[in-house]
Amino acid sequence: MTFDSHSVTLKIWDPSTVDHTLEEAISHVSTLAGAHRDHVKVSRSGPDVFTVHVGDLA
Repeated sequence: MTFDSHSVTLKIWDPSTVDHTLEEAISHVSTLAGAHRDHVKVSRSGPDVFTVHVGDLA
């Protein structure tokens, strides 16, 4: 898992926890970045690897 103030990258091994884990990550990034949840995006960058980040606000 890697962090910066506006994103987090996670490797989620257990498929049964993907939804819950991503919801928590979205809340975390939204709060730290001061952005509405609607501006937080999730990208899949590999098998079981997800990046949650603040998307374009424009």
